[in-house]
Amino acid sequence: MPKLKTRKSANKRYKITGAGNFLRRHAYKGHLLMKKSNTQKRKLSQTICVNASDSKSIKLMLPY
Repeated sequence: MPKLKTRKSANKRYKITGAGNFLRRHAYKGHLLMKKSNTQKRKLSQTICVNASDSKSIKLMLPY
């Protein structure tokens, strides 16, 4: 059986926790930051867990 390939883009975007969940960053933090409030920028900086419906497809992209 051949080895499964890892999707490198997913490998850079998601981090797996000890419980098997995936962590991700928020979107909309890359540019146009002058018009966003400090509270919004601070909340966008935090990492959050991926939704359970999306984690199934991420597990296929990250087999190892």
